[in-house]
Amino acid sequence: MTQRERFLSVLNFEMPSERLPMLEWAPWWDKTYERWQEEGLTADYDDTVGFLGLDDLKVVRVHTQTETCPRPAYHGAPIISDEASYEKLKPHILTDSLIESAAEYAEELKEAHERGDFSIRIWLDGFFWFPRSLFGIENHLYAFYDYPHLMKRINKELTAHSLRGLEAVFKVITPDMVGFAEDMSYNHGPMISKDLFDEFLAPFYREVVSYIKGKGIKVLVDSDGDVMPLIPWLREIGIEGIYPLERQAGVDVSEIKRLYPDFLMLGGYDKLVLNQGEAAIRAEFERLLPTMQKGGFIPSVDHQTPPGVSYADYKIYLKLFEEYCRKGAA
Repeated sequence: MTQRERFLSVLNFEMPSERLPMLEWAPWWDKTYERWQEEGLTADYDDTVGFLGLDDLKVVRVHTQTETCPRPAYHGAPIISDEASYEKLKPHILTDSLIESAAEYAEELKEAHERGDFSIRIWLDGFFWFPRSLFGIENHLYAFYDYPHLMKRINKELTAHSLRGLEAVFKVITPDMVGFAEDMSYNHGPMISKDLFDEFLAPFYREVVSYIKGKGIKVLVDSDGDVMPLIPWLREIGIEGIYPLERQAGVDVSEIKRLYPDFLMLGGYDKLVLNQGEAAIRAEFERLLPTMQKGGFIPSVDHQTPPGVSYADYKIYLKLFEEYCRKGAA
């Protein structure tokens, strides 16, 4: 099977021949890569996936902010404060040039993707993520109450941008999945109530998700933290899966599989065990194996591999990763 066929087979709850996909769904941290270079890794950053023998999941992002968009003063700081400041920002966000760039990158990937050399995930900003990137982390949570009209306007305009972006990319390629970036949960569950989700996010999600699923493409959400309470909300709006399933937030893939056997999962491998030796790395795979064997689950580090993991540690992980991906498909 090609890499793409292997990936699609799991998304369709079929068991691939030989093994499950071996993915790092998100690249490792730059500090991790720098450490590995010091410890003997010879591949360039962009070539590391293939060099290490991993399957490749490339990302076509429909960006929402241009290079000229003002940047926050610090992580989580605002770049708008009200409707007037949003109006001033409009020339720098949700532009046609961003859609054209996504389509152009898709064109670059088209031939190799159709050969099956890799899978493609489209990245869309979600309806919690994008307003937060404008209002800033704290002000965004107040904005549901202080600027409800503006919040809905922003997400209405994001909906139109996402649909235009998808249409442009779909004319070039058929991606293997679409993922919404959200991060709307933390280690104690969702950051907003179900009522706020239903009013401010769900209507926009339904419109975009319906379009994606109408093309026969799987659609998932990326949210860190404890996503267990969030899953029923997502299922109501047509979302078919979730990642990265962070173990340190208490996420249990076996429980998700028990409750929602038709829900797709990507991730789930506890990154915090990667520097604890072969026995611990194997034990984590043993924890995941029963769920791997039930289909619809692609194991992967539950976020980026951290710099505390040595190159030697990671090579042990890769050896066991292949062993258990073969067991998972057996």
